[in-house]
Amino acid sequence: MRRRLVTGAAALLAGLLAIAGCVAPADDTRSAGGNGAGETATAEPPAVVDACPDPVEGFAVTVDADGQALHLEEPAPAPGGDGVDPREIVGPSTAIVDQEVVPIESTVEPTLPVTVESCDGETVVVDDASRILAVDLYGTLAEIVFSLGLGDRVVGRDASTGFPQAAELPLVTPGGHDLNAEAVLGLNPSVVLTDASVGPPEVQQQLRDAGIPVIFFDDARDLDRIPGQIRAVAGTLGVPDAGEDLLDRTEGEVAAAVALAPSGDDPLRIAFLYTRGGMVQLLAGPGSGADAMIRAIGAVDVGTDIGLDRPFTQITSEALIEAAPDVIIMMTKGLDSIGGVDGMLRLPGVAQTPAGEKLRVVDMADSVLLSFGPRSGRTIEALARAVYRP
Repeated sequence: MRRRLVTGAAALLAGLLAIAGCVAPADDTRSAGGNGAGETATAEPPAVVDACPDPVEGFAVTVDADGQALHLEEPAPAPGGDGVDPREIVGPSTAIVDQEVVPIESTVEPTLPVTVESCDGETVVVDDASRILAVDLYGTLAEIVFSLGLGDRVVGRDASTGFPQAAELPLVTPGGHDLNAEAVLGLNPSVVLTDASVGPPEVQQQLRDAGIPVIFFDDARDLDRIPGQIRAVAGTLGVPDAGEDLLDRTEGEVAAAVALAPSGDDPLRIAFLYTRGGMVQLLAGPGSGADAMIRAIGAVDVGTDIGLDRPFTQITSEALIEAAPDVIIMMTKGLDSIGGVDGMLRLPGVAQTPAGEKLRVVDMADSVLLSFGPRSGRTIEALARAVYRP
């Protein structure tokens, strides 16, 4: 069964992750070659890549029956140090992660053509990876392309692709997370990598109608989907061996970062709040991506713990007071949009929580916190240190 991407993610206030369903693949096959002028005939059938593979359960993280991360029997010293109770820490902190994307050393020339089963049910043939455009809500796809050593082939970027190597690329989402068809067509991409977290879908269809191969990838974000995402992108671009090298490096970094978190019977309770000014004020829950990051640093995601059944739910005083988070995590721009820590205390219920009483908010750059890509190990490490030893 194939996944059908839900196309309303961008409309959900540009901050929510779409949820995938299942459909059978369509029979339509689209050819890539510059802007669709190439032929697909080959002596051998091209390799087939699944852009929506199943997640790898427990990737780099072993969890117990309650879903909490298990650490090494002899864990590394906790980021808080011996004798430091993270519940007694007072004041805000920022999780700082090196945003540079480090390409692997073993990149090779792409071997094409490749047939890709896109997540929207289309079958797409890629035979030109010379001009790549990779766009999604959190910049994950572009991060993978650059990490594979193919950054010099990328011709544009979305607003979330914030790492330094991509800073000078033309922006194709001038309205935030909405693709501009004219901007994309002006870059003459040979292949577009995307998902349902950006849109509108009419633009992606317009690109296909113009002869550009457009591949949809899984837009769900959690640790278990990192292996499939890396392999799918690498396979689509004809560099599967480079994908395995990148995956090996990423898994090692994630495992090392997870081992930093302290183990114990009384884990911290952490809430992730997504805000954009006074209009968007949401508490994260299961499937938000934030829940996976919180588990990775050995803590409890309070949204999941109190029984939320959606990735993001409007904040209410009752829910947040019941959740009783010890720490609140926010995106840096989201925290800034409400006036910093003072604004956070005005959110419903925050001032009545342990986190609010001690001003315990940890902010992190929007472009890395929920990316779930090759930099996730560094992200988890930075988040753990900011939570346990600000």
